[in-house]
Amino acid sequence: MFGMLALGGLIAAGLMVAAVVGVVALVVKGVLMLVLLPLRLAAGLIFLPFRLLGFLLTLVVVPVIGILALVAAVAGGVFLLALPLLPLAAIAFVVWLIARGRTHPAAA
Repeated sequence: MFGMLALGGLIAAGLMVAAVVGVVALVVKGVLMLVLLPLRLAAGLIFLPFRLLGFLLTLVVVPVIGILALVAAVAGGVFLLALPLLPLAAIAFVVWLIARGRTHPAAA
């Protein structure tokens, strides 16, 4: 019975230590972020033109990709709808070749 109580105490102590370590890490991270905030702002200002260029490039490229995707989807749909008719088209082509070979051009 006392063994279970001791085990529970050890688990509680471990959880307390983990909580204290977590709070200390949170405080250290907060102080570090506050100290590095001016550097982060400076880096953001330095890289602002590149971010704007990427944004403008995205505004140009995304509609083009959308139009190309729409054209590809329509072409694929037409191909998939026409695919079952290919044997009939082959038969019609053979009939056309036979009919074209039997007709004679008019004499000039």
